[in-house]
Amino acid sequence: MRLTLQKGIDPLSQETIWLVLDEEYQIVEPIQQYLTYLCGSRSPNTVEGYGYDLKAWWVFLDHKHLDWRNVQLSDVEDFAYWLRVGDISVVSIQPLEAKKSERSINRAITAITGFYEYHIANRTVDFKQFDRFYMPHGLAKKGLLTGIAKSKPMRQKLVKLKESKKFPGCLTNEQIETLVNATHRLRDKLIILMLNGTGMRKGELLGLCHEDIGDYDDHFIRVVQRNNPNGARVKGQQRVIPVTPELLQMYNDYLIYEYPAVESDYVFVNIWEGGVGAPMKPNVLNTMFARLAKKTGIYVYPHLFRHTYATRLLKANYPPERVKHLLGHTSIQTTLDVYSHVITEADLMVVIEQEESLNEFESVRLFKNL
Repeated sequence: MRLTLQKGIDPLSQETIWLVLDEEYQIVEPIQQYLTYLCGSRSPNTVEGYGYDLKAWWVFLDHKHLDWRNVQLSDVEDFAYWLRVGDISVVSIQPLEAKKSERSINRAITAITGFYEYHIANRTVDFKQFDRFYMPHGLAKKGLLTGIAKSKPMRQKLVKLKESKKFPGCLTNEQIETLVNATHRLRDKLIILMLNGTGMRKGELLGLCHEDIGDYDDHFIRVVQRNNPNGARVKGQQRVIPVTPELLQMYNDYLIYEYPAVESDYVFVNIWEGGVGAPMKPNVLNTMFARLAKKTGIYVYPHLFRHTYATRLLKANYPPERVKHLLGHTSIQTTLDVYSHVITEADLMVVIEQEESLNEFESVRLFKNL
């Protein structure tokens, strides 16, 4: 089977969409329905990644002569192994080199899980068939509140590879100063300092509008979910981030001395090349940091400032729950997983107790609503 993942533009919304086509260039409907659903809530990069994962799943199913609506847990396990080593029908006496990382395989399994959850909601597959993909913790049998009660705060996928934990590191104050001094453009200096002072993701930064920036009496930046023409998306939670007056002063200087004479809602726009006044695209930001890395010898990319920001807050004894909010993490577990090397055992126990109390509250609330 030969499938193609094709990028396109929705003629109505003008947003990026992804199409999965078969050998006869016909849309693979089950996958397409899910990807179309994702386009409304996920970034184009995420949808693209899931498209490739589901394309691989479809090829695997064809290889094993399986119907996508009737799969077993063992099939998902075989798929994970197939992604890892390739053709599972070939036996080799030599050690096999991994073709995909644990993280890539876990993302593929997450894509498949979401795909089936979507089709369960649309009643195109049977819930009981799919529910075997999960392991019930602390419950003798699965009931209506599986995954909600305190004895089982979350459902755990049975198929998941253990990923090696490797913290990407942080930038020092000296390195950040070097990067700021290495560029002579106010826009680029502001980008560096805003990433460092807010911990925003790349898509959140490029989606900022002037109305999201506070003034001298309002030292905050608001991260707002919206559809942006440059493809930038807010991946996590909407939130308000406190910033320093000095950062707001640089923003004002940028507007006065460098911002082009165009009408634009967006903070970071093209000034010297491309469509002047158009919102900056992610690839432009990546190119900017690639040039800075080459010029300074500092290995830097936008997301590294996010790790630097979070580590700085945690070392300053900010509560992990507060850091979770500022980073826009949906779950405290994400914060704990990435920054466990900074969080003390005492702080960790407080967070766990807070999560248990929240889970208990949610259980009671949902019981009342049944």
